[in-house]
Amino acid sequence: MLTFVGLGLWDVEDISVKGLKAVKDADEVYVEFYTSRISTSARDMERFFGRKIKTLERGDLEEGSSKLVEAAKEKNIVILVPGDPMVATTHSAIRLEAEKRGVKTRIIHGASIVSAVCGLTGLHNYKFGKSATVSWHTSRTPVDVVRANMEIDAHTLLFLDLHPEPMRIGDAIEKLSDIDASITDLFGVGIARAGSSDAVVKCDRLEKLRHYDFGEPLHILVVLAKTLHFMECECLIEFASAPSEIEEMVR
Repeated sequence: MLTFVGLGLWDVEDISVKGLKAVKDADEVYVEFYTSRISTSARDMERFFGRKIKTLERGDLEEGSSKLVEAAKEKNIVILVPGDPMVATTHSAIRLEAEKRGVKTRIIHGASIVSAVCGLTGLHNYKFGKSATVSWHTSRTPVDVVRANMEIDAHTLLFLDLHPEPMRIGDAIEKLSDIDASITDLFGVGIARAGSSDAVVKCDRLEKLRHYDFGEPLHILVVLAKTLHFMECECLIEFASAPSEIEEMVR
């Protein structure tokens, strides 16, 4: 069997009881930090779980995934994934490959940044449109996604690139501005270290967020829709120190 176990948002202690049991019962345990990361290293995970854990690289997840699937025909294989396992399409592809080849799969979900953003900001889940990634390699895709979401009055969740190093909110806004300078006039919410005891949540125009000190990664960015529900507005003022001018966005 091939089991995908979500590690949650911040460190190894975020794993569920069910996930912990799966790790203890597995024949082999792997972890991947390509699609996302948590603050706990693989070595510290080994100490926490009391067993050997192999780190998977990008090639192991993509071109080499068949080896994992083959091994799961005879053994109980666990892949530890930061956040929730199936948010990344990479894992969906591996699961699909396994099932097509007769290998049973199981998912043990973990907390995801996708839902945590709503909890931390007070933004409503149904108000989000399509998401995108701001990469170190300049691309206009995230700008196009933001603009398309604005047309339907939806928030945009922007994931920030992790390779070769985790991108910060200031870097992301700089990348967006390089494509469309006017985008910095929009309001956004920056979030740093979701799930930790020192998480930072700040709402302002992107131009001001560009210079705000969010501290160490991981960071994620939301670009707000044209309008806000009154509760979203109140939450942003209370939880994200939003400027009072966002009250003008309430409809």
